[in-house]
Amino acid sequence: MIALANDHTALQMKEWVIEVLIELGLEFQDFGVNTTESCDYPIQGELAARAVADGRCEFGIVICGTGIGIGLAANKVKGIRCAMIADPYSAMMARRHNNANMMSIGARVLGEGPAKLIVRAFLNNTFDSGRHSRRVDQIMDIENKA
Repeated sequence: MIALANDHTALQMKEWVIEVLIELGLEFQDFGVNTTESCDYPIQGELAARAVADGRCEFGIVICGTGIGIGLAANKVKGIRCAMIADPYSAMMARRHNNANMMSIGARVLGEGPAKLIVRAFLNNTFDSGRHSRRVDQIMDIENKA
């Protein structure tokens, strides 16, 4: 199950992401909005992140204008490693080296083709483990010091 969330700027991109999820045979839970009326993206980002953190969803994809704000909000939830992604290579490496459990993308900075490639790259890769596990553990240790 994939947690999906968006703000008012990202309705079209959410539809593109849903197309990829259906193509990959993945179920999703939509924590986003379905209107262009202005909303506060931290609310949607937190809802999706909590679903990932508590295990209801395996991964999360969150979308706002740039992908930055909603990604920052998601990262405030304990246990979340949300990578802000703008290209397929970074999406792949976020999964393979950082064991990212969420990604954020920007509706105002990506078109349909790149967005779909990024989603596929994120969801079609797995954590390489090995030496990367130590580094991910170090990242999570920082969170536990707070």
